[in-house]
Amino acid sequence: MTSMRTQVGIIGAGPAGLLLAHLLQRQGIESAVIENRARDYVEHRVRAGVLEQGSVDLLNDSGVGARLQLEGLVHHGIELRFGGQGHRIDMTALTGGRCITVYGQQEVVKDLIRARIDAGREIMFEVSDVRVADIDSSAPKVTFVRAGEKIELVCDIIAGCDGFHGVCRPSIPAGVLSTFERTYPFAWLGILAAAPPTHDELIYAYHQRGFALYSMRSPEVTRLYLQVAPEEDIGNWPDERIWEDLHTRLETDDGWKLREGAIAEKGITGMRSFVVEPMQYGRMFLAGDAAHIVPPTGAKGMNLALADVRVLAQAATAYFKTGARALLDAYSATCLKRVWRAEHFSWWMTSMLHRFPSDDVFQQRLQRSQLEYVVGSRPAAASLAENYVGLPFS
Repeated sequence: MTSMRTQVGIIGAGPAGLLLAHLLQRQGIESAVIENRARDYVEHRVRAGVLEQGSVDLLNDSGVGARLQLEGLVHHGIELRFGGQGHRIDMTALTGGRCITVYGQQEVVKDLIRARIDAGREIMFEVSDVRVADIDSSAPKVTFVRAGEKIELVCDIIAGCDGFHGVCRPSIPAGVLSTFERTYPFAWLGILAAAPPTHDELIYAYHQRGFALYSMRSPEVTRLYLQVAPEEDIGNWPDERIWEDLHTRLETDDGWKLREGAIAEKGITGMRSFVVEPMQYGRMFLAGDAAHIVPPTGAKGMNLALADVRVLAQAATAYFKTGARALLDAYSATCLKRVWRAEHFSWWMTSMLHRFPSDDVFQQRLQRSQLEYVVGSRPAAASLAENYVGLPFS
């Protein structure tokens, strides 16, 4: 077995792990990043695409925002669409100038990988048999196999950025974590279409046949979603049926038409809310999907991951430079304030816009009333806008 040593062992080369490594490197703190997937895979897996104002500022301030500034699509509002009418929420006007930027998660990952390589640092891709040990000691360890060689990585702290299905969270002893979870009785059927956007901002549509979301990833690619049953078979959704449902759910009385294009990718994703507390144990700290999942209606998943590692980077910097543990000890409590706010907002957006199988006419009238209140009340619209663009970092 080969032994290695670093200050921070980072498991997972998604946005959370890569940004953490980048922030630490800027402070002169060593880290090692391991990832079980290939570089090509992580650079091309399509996930989230909406960056809050704070996330954009964080990436820009840390020196990895050059391409984001050139290619990101800045949006100053979103549209809520119901009853055949569109209602624009002017986020910038309602939040004192804040906005969102559409820039795919895979693009953030590419930028962070390039920054690490340019800094002369390595990312160990395609590792296997990853395990953590001694996480409640002063020298926690990560063991893994790389190119047939077993490696033991001794760390001062471990960052578990390996997602919901990763090894870090399950490695915490039984009884330590409290789990809070809600599974929703529907899923999203998502497509990527080679079609220039028909609208310049995101559209959230409430319809009798179910929720629909109109989004985009670039000036040439449209991203669209339909609410479907969680057990739905993607084989039951040929392209023609998908476009027919999208047209129906997004239609307006003024004749707005959705532009179609060749579907390059489609899949069905279940919807859930999930949080574990605390987000740390011993010398291991969970970040991103390893600690929490939000339904994508609120566009919070990647943003929460970036916010987590911002807090962790600041705490680790204080620890390694001064020996002070206060920020590390407070990591979970600090992050969870933002996590639960995002969980509530995502649940609220999901509940307001989706059709639940158990809903009766009474519940549908309540949803319609809520939508009309949000678009008709400046304070209500401001609350949605403030949460959507992201609360400022404290």
